[in-house]
Amino acid sequence: MTIFKEKVGEEYLTLAETKVILEDIEADRAADEEREMRYELARAIEHVNRFALLDPAEADEFVDQLVTLEKVDEPTAYKIANLRPMDRDELRAVFAQERYSLSGDELDEIINIVKQYA
Repeated sequence: MTIFKEKVGEEYLTLAETKVILEDIEADRAADEEREMRYELARAIEHVNRFALLDPAEADEFVDQLVTLEKVDEPTAYKIANLRPMDRDELRAVFAQERYSLSGDELDEIINIVKQYA
């Protein structure tokens, strides 16, 4: 007998939005004394607490600004918002799997937006 899991949906989240969700889960788990927090959940909470520097509204605004650029699609905008690359080499790594490359001006334009939120 094989059990298949069905993919119900897909949604992109920034680290700030993920932090809010995980804080709610952590509060629910803390309220129930018998329920332990799994290792993976504890590590995820630790990760977002360390790297989520913006609040969810700022993170959404950041993604919206990135999406307005010509060569930045939604998944890439979320990736950039979560990683916040500060130089051209780091930004090129984000675009490494794309079928196109960005010019220096396009890279600088994205980096200027990132610096507004760094």
